[in-house]
Amino acid sequence: METPCAPFDIDADGVQGYLHRPDGDPAGAVALTHGAGGDCTSELLRAMAAGFAERGLLVLRYNLPFRQRRASGPPHRAHAAQDRDGIVAAAAAVRALEDGPLILAGHSYGGRQSTMLAAECPDVADALVLLSYPLHPPKKPEKSRIEHLPQLRTPSVFVHGDRDPFGTPDEMRAALELVPAEHRLILIEGGRHGLDPGRGDVVARTVDAAADLTSGR
Repeated sequence: METPCAPFDIDADGVQGYLHRPDGDPAGAVALTHGAGGDCTSELLRAMAAGFAERGLLVLRYNLPFRQRRASGPPHRAHAAQDRDGIVAAAAAVRALEDGPLILAGHSYGGRQSTMLAAECPDVADALVLLSYPLHPPKKPEKSRIEHLPQLRTPSVFVHGDRDPFGTPDEMRAALELVPAEHRLILIEGGRHGLDPGRGDVVARTVDAAADLTSGR
């Protein structure tokens, strides 16, 4: 069951999305965003937001700047830095509401941009949750997207379907050997890039792993 949420729009920062409040005082917060082909209303993001809120976390489910500019279509590579600026703004907006541990979470492109930001600015968040990290375009393993992983020092949870065309389980394991920070890999049996939230206890397993990483922080 989805948790109640309210529209969230701070014109000064350009952060747009939905805020999920837990019952009682929050134990931390999550800034959760989408991939290249969707937006913050996706079934996966709604399910994840509900799962984190039920665990006692404040959740901002938000759109990246490229999706705010247009309702459909992929992001432009030349504007990726603007999307990372949008993640910074979302993190700041959440920290203004909750001073506990902050998790940056994102599906596919949103997760990749979050890791790139954290590699550059480790203090931006206390942990990362990467849903279907896109190691490379489908059928193009030579075009890897892992060059920044050796600089990633933020504890991270990677959630990956074993049928994801953007990276096999073995490719994911090899890529994570580059990450010096504490990290965990959750493999979803039969999972594809979209990560059906009803398959393999993906929400519960993700929330539990993220909670373990941030406990005591």
